[in-house]
Amino acid sequence: MKTRSNVGWAFVLPAVLVLGLVGLIPLITVVNYSFFEIFILDSRFWVGTEWYSEIISSGRFWASFGRSTLFSALILTIQIPLGIAIALCIPQRKFWVGVSLCVVALPLLVPWNMVPSLWLSLLNPDTGLLGRILPTFGWPADWKFSVVPTWLVIIVMDVWHWTSLVVILCYSALTTVPAAHYQAAAIDGAGPWQVFRFIQLPKLYNVLLMAILLRFMDSFMIYTEAFPINAGGPNGATMFLAVDLGEEIKAFNYGPSAARSVLYFMIVLTVAWMFSKAQGKLDDVPPEKAA
Repeated sequence: MKTRSNVGWAFVLPAVLVLGLVGLIPLITVVNYSFFEIFILDSRFWVGTEWYSEIISSGRFWASFGRSTLFSALILTIQIPLGIAIALCIPQRKFWVGVSLCVVALPLLVPWNMVPSLWLSLLNPDTGLLGRILPTFGWPADWKFSVVPTWLVIIVMDVWHWTSLVVILCYSALTTVPAAHYQAAAIDGAGPWQVFRFIQLPKLYNVLLMAILLRFMDSFMIYTEAFPINAGGPNGATMFLAVDLGEEIKAFNYGPSAARSVLYFMIVLTVAWMFSKAQGKLDDVPPEKAA
């Protein structure tokens, strides 16, 4: 009888140690801080679940939660169909596929902290290209004082930055469709919509779940790109969850900040678990039923 070798764990151990160092230990520390009133790190007073009760019962939290949920819903509604459409337009077996993917991936190479600076420069009425063109279409010069233009800037900025990720994921799945399937569809006289619905879309199911999960988690906790645009304004209209958390940290409210961080982590973890369960159920569906 063969005995199972545990040598493989030796290769996994370094990754587990690094993950514990950069992820688990800080998480435990934040959870611990969330039960205290902290004046300085050496001066703490136990308050139990007071911060959690205060946050859950506050209108401020639910308003930020609603804005973040709405933003994520808009981002997914735009980026997922747009990413699929662009991926379908990329040639699959031609020289230009490499060039197309390189061009599409360029926004992903821009650092997060540079994205808002880039867009603010473009919207500058004196030196920016968009700042000179958009006013001819009725764009307000004081757009930072208006809710709709501010939301539009953040949404367009996020779509420009992250749709490339959806495109690359979808294109990688489309390349796995056998050429024989397209040939059979052509023989049967299937139109473009039928090819997409019955041949391409089934290949995209798992990839789309991954793309939706990644884009939801990132858009739901957006901070680096959103805060420099208008610092949560105007009048708190773009005060998303992460921006609200940043304001608490800047005010040195470490206990409430820790409690907010834990709540946000649990929300994202719950959504990730739901997607994992959905993908597990999808994997159990026979290919012919999935189509």
